[in-house]
Amino acid sequence: MTDAVDAAARVFATPAGVKIGALDQIADGTARNYVLQLRAGRFHGFVVRQGDAVYGYVDRCPHAGLPLAQKLDAYLTPDRARIMCSWHGAVFAIADGRCEGGPCMGARLTPWPVRVDDGVIVTAG
Repeated sequence: MTDAVDAAARVFATPAGVKIGALDQIADGTARNYVLQLRAGRFHGFVVRQGDAVYGYVDRCPHAGLPLAQKLDAYLTPDRARIMCSWHGAVFAIADGRCEGGPCMGARLTPWPVRVDDGVIVTAG
């Protein structure tokens, strides 16, 4: 496999300690997409902010394997109470990624462990 092919590969986890951005780059009650280029390939994830708490997930619907948002950063329902897959309407709990409605009942989003350190969102695991 060439380096060019490796760089294009999609990965579904990140190492701990990667600084991904300031908490204030995400408005309270919204979500933001992040794409990280790692040695093993490209990681696609998103972070939902609720006050000082952040919840990270791999940007991949458990139903069809597609990214959840068709429009950049549009991961939440209109009332901002849940995460929503814009392709098939599945809805997920923000706190644990559990599917609460739609074609993937019982499934969960893949967690992307993140935390806030001194106002900066950092990968946690």
